[in-house]
Amino acid sequence: MPTLKTDITSRLDKEISSIVKRSGFDKRFISTSKSITYSDFLSNKMLMIFIIREGVPYSLFNLIQHLTPFTDDNWADFLDISTKSLQRYKQTSKSFKSIQSEKIIEMAEVTNVGLDVFGDMEKFKLWLETPNFSLGSLKPFELLKDSYGKELVISELTRINYGILS
Repeated sequence: MPTLKTDITSRLDKEISSIVKRSGFDKRFISTSKSITYSDFLSNKMLMIFIIREGVPYSLFNLIQHLTPFTDDNWADFLDISTKSLQRYKQTSKSFKSIQSEKIIEMAEVTNVGLDVFGDMEKFKLWLETPNFSLGSLKPFELLKDSYGKELVISELTRINYGILS
């Protein structure tokens, strides 16, 4: 029986593949002739840039949202919009602006790295909520609103993954 994570990942694979197929994305930036997966997407910066510029459709955001440990309130804060505006995106199924799309992709990246490191959403979520000495005793979660903070969080996750503790 498929788990919720594999079901969402499968749906993400289909959504990413569908976006690429119906878009004007230059196929020479794709290293394969098979369908693009969510994992391919997260490792292809050119594809990320393209989708950010086109605007993340609500359908993709919704799937990413279900894969992350963040609440609607967290997302509204990250995207610098109200929760009511977030609900309007859902009702109208419109695409996010590029600045918001970039933040959505950044949070997808953080979640992907966090799950690689911890292997479990609850452990990753606990780490995000625990003050971290190497991050100035701030909770990693507190740094995610800014791009530079996100980079610090990913760098710390990478150090943990390689056994380099500060």
